[in-house]
Amino acid sequence: MSRSPGLSILAVDDEPRALADVKRLLETAPAVEKVETAASAKEALVYLSGGRFDALFLDVAMPEIEGMALARLLRRFTDPPAVVFLTGHPDAAVEAFEVQALDFLIKPVTRDRLDAALGRVQAHVAATHPATAAAEAETPAAAAPAAGPDVVAVDNPQGGGKRLVRLENVRVVQANGDYARIVSEEGRFLLRTPLGQLERDWGPAGFVRVHRAYLVNLKHAVELRAQLNGTAVLVLGDDTEVPVARRNVAALRRRLHA
Repeated sequence: MSRSPGLSILAVDDEPRALADVKRLLETAPAVEKVETAASAKEALVYLSGGRFDALFLDVAMPEIEGMALARLLRRFTDPPAVVFLTGHPDAAVEAFEVQALDFLIKPVTRDRLDAALGRVQAHVAATHPATAAAEAETPAAAAPAAGPDVVAVDNPQGGGKRLVRLENVRVVQANGDYARIVSEEGRFLLRTPLGQLERDWGPAGFVRVHRAYLVNLKHAVELRAQLNGTAVLVLGDDTEVPVARRNVAALRRRLHA
């Protein structure tokens, strides 16, 4: 099937004003070729039965069939579109992670966050449809790095299930085998993601690999303290000291003073 060079998006929201806002943002994004809108999950299914979309920008709370239910239904499709949730309720992020949503946007959606989500959609298209990735990669948004997510779902230390942690509150992440140990203002948590993957995903949000075992949110850095052996220690706002490998010292110093 031939495809246009830009993304094909279906936006779904039962609130007319919110739907009009996201439609306007999508239509003015360089990465997007076509935008269709639906006011309900049932209407969205009609669109999906008549053609292929790269992604659904999907409201969570809707009458009759909620966004989460539609997202679960899409997993039965042979070639489902990526799902980006739109909501005014951040607590829904945990369930969004469970249905493997590509991104989770808090209303009102900003241009930067929408462009970041579109960047993730393009990366998803490139991974799942490599034969057509080259054409879509020519659009300007494909070259722009995506911002990090607003929240991350971590294992709840108090028992089963997940807990949400705002990414901006995470100070440092330490490698722990195939897991990562997160230190944030809310406490310490385990995340089932290797440090290397977090470095790629969170880099645009200000996280930097300073040591093979440490990833740091530079928003919390207050001092880079040189050591006699050529290494350094990065001091955070809560007086946490993170080791910096010798090979990373010069680049980190330039970045902190940029």
